[in-house]
Amino acid sequence: MQFDLMASMMCADYGHLEQEVRNLEAGGIDSFHIDIMDGRFVANFAMSLNDMRYIAQVTSKPLDVHLMIEHPNNRVGLFLRNLRPGDTVYIHPEAEYHPSTTLQAVIDAGMVPGIAINPGTSVETVMEMLRIVKKVLVMSVNPGNAGQMFLPYVGKKITKLLALKEDMDFELYWDGACSADKILEYAPKGVRGFVLGTTLLFGKDKPYGETLQNIRELKF
Repeated sequence: MQFDLMASMMCADYGHLEQEVRNLEAGGIDSFHIDIMDGRFVANFAMSLNDMRYIAQVTSKPLDVHLMIEHPNNRVGLFLRNLRPGDTVYIHPEAEYHPSTTLQAVIDAGMVPGIAINPGTSVETVMEMLRIVKKVLVMSVNPGNAGQMFLPYVGKKITKLLALKEDMDFELYWDGACSADKILEYAPKGVRGFVLGTTLLFGKDKPYGETLQNIRELKF
């Protein structure tokens, strides 16, 4: 079964960041997930423009940039100038007065437009944007920190989005508390990709390639 695996780089070892990128590449990761947090939209600071720029310089793999920041339209140009065509930029619709304007800037720069949906954000409130974006990142935990517990009511939201994705032409991705049982359940239903953090990938005292191979060989 085909699905994408993205490394949540806020969980990486920053004392050896280039080696982490190299090891993940060699292990078969599909893309690098970059969580940008401003301490305002979420209560944490994580990763920066310079972190993103550095990772972009040392890998040819795609970047998935998740902007957890207030009013991303005011800052999105800083990120777009340091990305490559085909990289993805996710924004949170509730963080912007006119999110479609920000998404259009992403499209005009040749990037893939996406929205991230918090656990407390309903599908109905983002319905119009589903026709603009190519990727929808569903947060199964409240954003801001790694290692949180899965919020089970998010499963019903994913079911709603799966029923809409073909008509509205977007792909669905999972972010937060991503365990093997969640991949086993939701990949066959149509979730295209999964962001891997401390639950499955980082801090496991085994080579990334072994972990990623084990995930890809799950028995569906």
